[in-house]
Amino acid sequence: MRVVFFGTPEFAVPSLRALIGEGFDVAAVVTRPDKPRGRSRSRSLPSAVKVAALEEDIQVVHPTRPSEPGFLETLQAFKPDIGVVVAYGHILKPDILAVPHLGFVNVHASSLPKLRGAAPIQYAILEGLDETCISIMKMEAGLDSGPVLLRVPTPMATDETYGELSVRLAELGALALIQGLQLIALDMAEWEAQDETHATHAPKITRETARIDWNDSAEDTARRVRAMDPVPGAWTQLKGMDVKLFGPSGADLPVGSGPPPGEIVETRPALVIAAGNGALQFLDVQPAGKRRMAATDWVTGRGASVGQRFT
Repeated sequence: MRVVFFGTPEFAVPSLRALIGEGFDVAAVVTRPDKPRGRSRSRSLPSAVKVAALEEDIQVVHPTRPSEPGFLETLQAFKPDIGVVVAYGHILKPDILAVPHLGFVNVHASSLPKLRGAAPIQYAILEGLDETCISIMKMEAGLDSGPVLLRVPTPMATDETYGELSVRLAELGALALIQGLQLIALDMAEWEAQDETHATHAPKITRETARIDWNDSAEDTARRVRAMDPVPGAWTQLKGMDVKLFGPSGADLPVGSGPPPGEIVETRPALVIAAGNGALQFLDVQPAGKRRMAATDWVTGRGASVGQRFT
């Protein structure tokens, strides 16, 4: 089976490596263009998928957008039997989807039709789910709305971060992808239409999504922090300066106290902040422009003190 692979971040790399390891003919990899980096933006950072593809001597194509002139003809020249998409980052239009005679399949990190969209892993944590899933879906013009071939569920730990869950789901997605392609190759695929009445959405994470609202409960705040760890980082402000927080766990308020949400109630032996109800202890912080560090080190260096309030 001749495959063209579309993917960009580290999450997609296990699926690409699984295709190669299982002997699929990966004709080309399509990824997003190299990202400028540094203050002068004079250096470029290739995507994780591009790095993996070049290590395997696979041809890499990185159009600015898949709708740009000439890309359709480039894709057709590879003569793929099937396309595979894993966190590519662009929506594919019908003319692209029609190129492989077996169509395109997508590795999606939720139990479709739940959590369609760009950020299903983060929203699984935000919503406090105790289980998530990998779905192998046939792509169509709608957003994650095509029929599903496989769903492979996995439990979620209550303290799991986005980074930790993403690593697990990337490996699970690679296994599910191979299983799905084998079913297609053997003409044993059974596709299940999605129930639109059960569809929910997981839109792209924005700066506002990542902002901590201290009026939220301690439980909801902890979920937001874990859902944004390690990137983009859940943030708040102290004295008008951005601070990202990591590693939340429940903490007790001093007896008889009723601090307003966002107030620092302890700095030693741990940084403890009041929430809408209850309080949270944080292991790490990252002030604007600085590296991530232990919260106790930051408190010592910055002089944050009991009674100050995050907003």
